[in-house]
Amino acid sequence: MRAGRALGSLSEESVVLETKERENFKKWEFGAGLQEGKGVSPEMSKYSVFLPFCPLSRPVVPPLIPPKIPEGERVDFDDIHRKRMEKDLLELQTLIDVHFEQRKKEEEELVALKERIERRRAERAEQQRFRTEKERERQAKLAEEKMRKEEEEAKKRAEDDAKKKKVLSNMGAHFGGYLVKAEQKRGKRQTGREMKQRILSERKKPLNIDHMGEDQLREKAQELSDWIHQLESEKFDLMAKLKQQKYEVRSISGQAQAGRKGAGKGRVGGRWK
Repeated sequence: MRAGRALGSLSEESVVLETKERENFKKWEFGAGLQEGKGVSPEMSKYSVFLPFCPLSRPVVPPLIPPKIPEGERVDFDDIHRKRMEKDLLELQTLIDVHFEQRKKEEEELVALKERIERRRAERAEQQRFRTEKERERQAKLAEEKMRKEEEEAKKRAEDDAKKKKVLSNMGAHFGGYLVKAEQKRGKRQTGREMKQRILSERKKPLNIDHMGEDQLREKAQELSDWIHQLESEKFDLMAKLKQQKYEVRSISGQAQAGRKGAGKGRVGGRWK
């Protein structure tokens, strides 16, 4: 049984090998036909898939034909070697020249780039300096304008203070005389209180406010204002009192006249009825 199986396997292997040999032979014929310029038969067209992998399907390289050497002439191999070396040197020199030319061009571009960078840097520095100068001028103008406004305000305050001082000084110098003149124009009898005020106003000295500061002047002005208000209040009270006295005088006078008239009517011949 084992011997029969072995013989069967050998027969199968031999059949497979024979089939492969036939296929290889057909592939070889197909490649040879292509090299000779023949067309591909329909039977061989099915093997076209194996054409790229077939060693016989590669392009045919013409055989190298050595140069013919003339008979009777001697070949100078040294000259050939020298010419080849000269050619190689010429090609090398050309490559070197191209390399140095390219390097020179790159160096020039690098120098131009550096110059452009420096120029841009200088331009930026100039622009920054210009902006700084403009900002400094603007700040100086603002400071000058502020100082001018402060000077104008200070001058205005000084003028106002001078006017106030002058008004207060004139008020202190002429207030007493003004009261005296007003009383003289009235032409009326002065009471004891009015006489006292007149005497005090005559004896009162003018205000001396030249040495006072702003705060002291404010206090003095407030004091004078309060004093004026007090005088106005006293004046109002005096006027009201005077009106009341006049009213009482008129009332008493009327009653006296009425009494005198009634007394005259009640007497006849010098006698009372």
